[in-house]
Amino acid sequence: MLVLGGITSLPELATGTSAAILGAPLLSLNDILGSASLNLLLLALADTAIGKRPLTSFVARPVTLIQGILGMMMFAVLGLAIGMGEPAWLRPVGIWTTLLLVGVIAALLIADRSERHPMWQVVNLPVEDSVEGVVEKTMPVRQVAIGLTGLATLILIGGIALANSGEVIARQSGLGVGPVGFLFVAVATSLPEASAIVGAMRAQRYQLAIGEIFGSNLFNLGIIFAIDLVAPGPPILGLAGAFEMSAAMLALLLTGIFVLGLIERRDRTYLRMGEDSIAVILLYVVGTALLIFWAL
Repeated sequence: MLVLGGITSLPELATGTSAAILGAPLLSLNDILGSASLNLLLLALADTAIGKRPLTSFVARPVTLIQGILGMMMFAVLGLAIGMGEPAWLRPVGIWTTLLLVGVIAALLIADRSERHPMWQVVNLPVEDSVEGVVEKTMPVRQVAIGLTGLATLILIGGIALANSGEVIARQSGLGVGPVGFLFVAVATSLPEASAIVGAMRAQRYQLAIGEIFGSNLFNLGIIFAIDLVAPGPPILGLAGAFEMSAAMLALLLTGIFVLGLIERRDRTYLRMGEDSIAVILLYVVGTALLIFWAL
């Protein structure tokens, strides 16, 4: 949640703030919303790597459920903020974006507390939950820190270049910042999450894969504050409309499906995927198609 989620959110931070400075804050907001839903889609597709049992059946820790529920709450707050709007005279940041940042920080602290001091646990865990046989790779802390810093810098630079490309595509194609941010820019900024999921699945660290996605989505929502801070003009959530609200609700529903899967922990699979992953894929496809059709 903290390390992987924070670092893989750097493209959204770099792209979002750069696009806001260029005068396209809604491109930034739609990138964050599109990345949130796409991240959950990637998690569903990763379910096929296991095959014998659903991904959510391997994870049975309170902190993962808490992360998912907190993320749902933050998406609900974002949708409420867009619906109620922000006064145009507020500067440099809106009230709702400030409350959203406070909520994200509180959510991270709550999740961290639940990890350190869990109040309940699942009993009778199946044998497959064990990751015995996985070769542990150790590295010096200094080497890890240097590697993370270098890779994070590359991600940050790529995000700045992406913002310029996304703004040009939205302007010259006529598609608008909503579809371009939600689809094209979001696909690019979600590539670090995709690689992190692949690494976690190969190492059989299923808790790490889900926690990284839930954590990344929380961090991304906090980035809205930074976008609002550097964007000229009125608060960004005051500019958002029905497209952005619907995109936030789509991310909320997709998160809710995975939370339900984590609670039920069913062991049946279809097409090498759990029922929750199949539901996420179908809802993402239908929801995205409706959003694009609506925008065009």
